[in-house]
Amino acid sequence: MAGEALMPRNLTYKILGSHLLEGELVPGQEIAIRIDHTLLQDATGTLAMLEFEALGLDRVKAELCAQYVDHNLLQTDHKNADDHRFLQTAAARFGVHFSRPGNGVSHQVHMERFGVPGKTLLGSDSHTPGAAGVSVLGIGAGGLDVALAMAGYPYYFPCPKVLGVRLTNSLPDWVSAKDVILEMLRRYDVKGCVGRIIEYHGPGVATLSATDRETIGNMGTETGATTSIFPSDERTREYLEAQGRGREWKPLAADPGATYDEEIEIDLGKLEPLIAKPSSPGNVVPVRDVAGTVVHQAIVGSSVNSSFRDLMVSARMLESRRVHPEVNFHVNPGSREVIENVAQAGGLLSFLTAGARVHEPGCQGCIGMGQAPGTGEVSLRTFPRNFPGRSGTKDDKVYLCSPETATAAAIFGRIADPRDLAKEMAYPRISDPKQYLTDERSIIFPTEDLRHTEIVRGPNIMPLPRLEALPDILSATVGLKVGDNISTDGIMPAGNRILPLRSNIDAISKYVFFQIDPDFAARAQSLGNVVVIGGENYGQGSSREHAALAPRYLGVRAKIVKSFARIHKSNLCNFGILPLTFRDPSDYDRIENGSVLLFPDLRKLIAGGSREIPVQAGGRTIMTMLDISDRQRKHLLAGGTLNFVKEELNKKS
Repeated sequence: MAGEALMPRNLTYKILGSHLLEGELVPGQEIAIRIDHTLLQDATGTLAMLEFEALGLDRVKAELCAQYVDHNLLQTDHKNADDHRFLQTAAARFGVHFSRPGNGVSHQVHMERFGVPGKTLLGSDSHTPGAAGVSVLGIGAGGLDVALAMAGYPYYFPCPKVLGVRLTNSLPDWVSAKDVILEMLRRYDVKGCVGRIIEYHGPGVATLSATDRETIGNMGTETGATTSIFPSDERTREYLEAQGRGREWKPLAADPGATYDEEIEIDLGKLEPLIAKPSSPGNVVPVRDVAGTVVHQAIVGSSVNSSFRDLMVSARMLESRRVHPEVNFHVNPGSREVIENVAQAGGLLSFLTAGARVHEPGCQGCIGMGQAPGTGEVSLRTFPRNFPGRSGTKDDKVYLCSPETATAAAIFGRIADPRDLAKEMAYPRISDPKQYLTDERSIIFPTEDLRHTEIVRGPNIMPLPRLEALPDILSATVGLKVGDNISTDGIMPAGNRILPLRSNIDAISKYVFFQIDPDFAARAQSLGNVVVIGGENYGQGSSREHAALAPRYLGVRAKIVKSFARIHKSNLCNFGILPLTFRDPSDYDRIENGSVLLFPDLRKLIAGGSREIPVQAGGRTIMTMLDISDRQRKHLLAGGTLNFVKEELNKKS
C-alpha cells in the first residue's frame, strides 16, 4: 500500500482521490465523492429545488450552492416570471446564491465568480464540465442528484477511465478552441468517450486560455465523457487574477510519469477549421468540405463560445463591415460581465454598426428559447448541440462551428473557410483583459436575514407526483420503439412552449416523445404500465430529469435498449424506471410496438442482486441485463430515490 501511495497519479485521480468517500478508484466500480459546489439552472432547478424542499432540511449543506436563471428568459406569460420568483425566494430561504435573469449563463458566471481549482462541482446541466476552464472537476447530473448534494450527500457514479489527450504546439491563425473539441468529436463521435474523463496535458495546454479550456470542457460532454479536466497553471492564475480572485489560485497537474488508461495526441498546429453538419455534434468535417452552402442565420455565443475572447474575435472581424443582407446574425453574450468588457473594448459598437442583433446574456436559441431559423434555412451556431428540431424548427439545418467560421458566414452569406479572410485582414488574436470589469450586483448572496424569506409559488408550481414502489410482477405494453442516439430532446422537448411547464409534471408530460410520436402521451395513459424499446446511446444530451420523471408519470416502468447514456440511466433509477439492456442486441428486432411483456419475480430478482432479468415476450423469453449498483437497486424497489431517502430520513428522526 505504501508503494501504491507513491505511484505517480494523473490529475483526474488526484482530485477524485482527495474527494473520495466510498469505493475505490477502479474503473467501472461505483464510487462516492464529496461535492464542494452545486449548480442549478432554471430549466432543471425548479424541480430540483422542489426535491430539496421535499427532504425537509432547513439549509443547504454543501460548501457553495448556486442557482442561475439563464434558460427560460422569455416571459410570454406568467409561468417563467413566477418560477423565477419561486427560485429566488427558495434560494434565499435555503442559503443558495441566486444569479438573476440576464446575469448570464451558469457555466460562464460560475467560472467567473466561483470556480476554484481542484474543487468538485455537480450541476443539473450536462455542460457543467465547462468548469474545466479553471481546473474544476465539474460533472453534469440529474436535478435529484444535485438536490441530494445540496443536502450534503455524496455523488455516486461509476469510476471512469481516464483518457489522456496530449496537446502539442499551438493553434494556427483562424483556428480556435472550438476546432479542438470538434476534432475530438471527429475522432470519437457522440459516444466514443462514454465512461471516461478526458484529461488534457502536454506543452500545448499552455497556449490555451482559461476560456479556451472552458469551450473544450463544455462541449466534451457531446463525446459522452463524464467530464474533462485541464491542469491549473499560469494561464489559470492569469484568469483568476484578472477576475480579482487571484488568491484562490493554486497549481494543479498530473504527477511526472503519470499514466492514463488510454492516450492520444493532438498537434494543435495541424488543426484546420472544422464544422459539425446536421444533425449531430459528431457529424464533423472540414469547413472546406461544405464551403459555398448558402447561410441564412449565424449565431455567436450562448452556452459555449460566449466569452470575451469569442465575442471580440467576431467583433474585430466585423469592423468596418456589414453583415450580408441575407443573413440574420445574432450575438448571445455569456454574462453581463462579458458584454460590459466587450463594450469597453469597442466590440459592442462593431456589432451594432455591422447590423448584428445583440441579445441579453443567456442560453437563448441553444435551448430553443427563440432564435429558431426559418423553414429550410441553414443556421451556423457556436452552440454545443444540433440535435434534430432542438432549434425549434422542424427539419432544421443547424451546423456547429467556431466564432470565426460563424462570423465568416455572416460576412459572405455562405459557409466559408475563415482563412479566406486572410487576404483582406490580419487574424485578430484577442488577449483577455489584464483586469476584467467585474460586477456581482446581479448575484444575491445568502445571508442570515434571508433565512426567513417566504417561498412564493405561482399557480404553475405543482407538488411532486407520488411514485409507487416496484411491483412483485410487472406486466407492461411496449408503447414506443425508437432507434439509436435518441436524445433527451427527443424524449422531453425543450423550447419556449414546453420549458415553462417544467414545474408542472402533469402538464409537461403531455409532450413526452412529442417530436417522435405526438400521440405517445395519450396512448401511454391508456395502456397502464408501459415499456419503451431503444437502440444505442439512448438518452444522450441534456441532463434534464424531466425525460425520466414525465415518462414515469405516464406509466413507463421500464426501458429496454442496446445501451444508455450515463446521466439518463442514472435519472431512470432515480425515478423508479428499470434501465435494462439487451443481453443479445439482436433481440431488439424481436419486440414490436404493442407487444405485452411480462417481468416475473421482479422484486425478488432485483433485491437478490441478479444482473439478468428475464422478460417474457410472445411465448419466448428474452434476457435483459440490469447493470446498476446495490444502492440503485434499493432506490428502484422503493419506487425512486426520493422515496428511499425520505424513508431513511424518517427512520433517523
